[in-house]
Amino acid sequence: MLDTIDKKLINLLQVDSKQTTKQLSLQLNLSITAIYERIKKLENQNVIEKYVAIVNKNKIDKSFLVFCHVKLIQHSKEYVHTFENEILKLEEVSECFHVSGDYDYILKIYVKDMETYRNFMITKLTAIKYIGSTHSTFAIEQVKNTTAINL
Repeated sequence: MLDTIDKKLINLLQVDSKQTTKQLSLQLNLSITAIYERIKKLENQNVIEKYVAIVNKNKIDKSFLVFCHVKLIQHSKEYVHTFENEILKLEEVSECFHVSGDYDYILKIYVKDMETYRNFMITKLTAIKYIGSTHSTFAIEQVKNTTAINL
């Protein structure tokens, strides 16, 4: 169970995980040791799973964002398993969700441009067995994008 200080600590780390224990201790009015111990506890309990660097997609030529809806020809265990294993191999796919509704999956895909996406669709995505149909939606502008979950 997370207490109020744990929640505040997690929120601070989500804003900037490179803050020192000293900086965090000053903001939370706790000792450096207490902050260190709380962080270690949160890590050991897998409340904090990992620390990452968030990359500017424009600086690495991956600013073309596509949401691709995928429907399998049949929702059998074999088809689902095969599709999911193949998706894990595609570096262009940053996120994949098994969803309810008209489609079975939603993929979040970052590529350089439309031409690169077309090539990805033809050579990689539609080469996966058991895909019945796809529907692509292209992001025009990012209105909100955060990795933080406010506690």
